[in-house]
Amino acid sequence: MYQEERIIGILQFLKDHRRISVEQICEKFNVSRDTARRDLVKLEDRKAIVRTRGGAILPSSHNQVKNYSHRLKTVSSEKQRIGKEAATMIHDGDRIILDTSTTVQACANHMGAIDCTVITNSIHQAESLSNKEHVNIQLLGGQLEKEHRFLYGTSVIERLKKFNVDKAFIGVVGISEKGLTIAHEEDGMVKRNMMEQAREVIVLADHTKFGTTEFFQFASLDDVDVIITDKALDYQYQKLMDDHHVQLIVTERFN
Repeated sequence: MYQEERIIGILQFLKDHRRISVEQICEKFNVSRDTARRDLVKLEDRKAIVRTRGGAILPSSHNQVKNYSHRLKTVSSEKQRIGKEAATMIHDGDRIILDTSTTVQACANHMGAIDCTVITNSIHQAESLSNKEHVNIQLLGGQLEKEHRFLYGTSVIERLKKFNVDKAFIGVVGISEKGLTIAHEEDGMVKRNMMEQAREVIVLADHTKFGTTEFFQFASLDDVDVIITDKALDYQYQKLMDDHHVQLIVTERFN
């Protein structure tokens, strides 16, 4: 196999799995470690990858997070399946926290006639749940982030500290060995405090979030009890979840 053919294969692997190791290149393409390293050097020269110790990852795109209304209109089928599965974990009598992410919004949309209490700082979550007769809603007041339609600030955090809940459902932009990350610090600070007030923390994240590290780390994997995602993880990330005792629920297994 020519080097250019391997390079195409390496890039495809990275698109599917977010990262690749020298060992994986050797095994997948039946080449030596020196050949694998030369392939990575060429990709790095082209700025197609970022070298890491023992392998490579895709460079961060740092795409601007689209506004919440746009993201609500384009919620993927993967996020809908994750939200539907998350909704099955909410039961009568539960006291829960829902954050502002669109995947968590999908969870709220799939909630049935459940007699429960929901605490949220999302205007959209509150509006959606207001149509559900038996849901008691506590909307956390604070400064309005107009573009993404959530409330934040010290008043939100101080009010959060008054509540003790059964479950917190949290969305992320990135999950990696660095923990849970997000683009906006103010949103991350609220998420961190939401997690601290819950007996069980449930993270909703489609497969594209794994291997991504965004600007602000708001929690470690040790703070997470369950992650619901849409596809099985590769060995590296499955082991990372096991090492931190995170239960993984994969929705594609149910289809």
